[in-house]
Amino acid sequence: MCVAKKKTNAVQPKVKCCVSKSRCKRCPIRLLKEGNLPDGYTVKKRALVRVDGKKVTKKQLQKAA
Repeated sequence: MCVAKKKTNAVQPKVKCCVSKSRCKRCPIRLLKEGNLPDGYTVKKRALVRVDGKKVTKKQLQKAA
């Protein structure tokens, strides 16, 4: 039995914005504006933060995205 995998448009956001005028595809500010940030994450002072105040790690981002 073959099960097809779902394709998702989830992009892992960067932890900090690179401050370029033309926003890159993984920019947390752009993802916030489009509503594509993972649940429980937001952007403050150009940095990705968790809503509950815990530290953001790349390993957690991979699981969330």
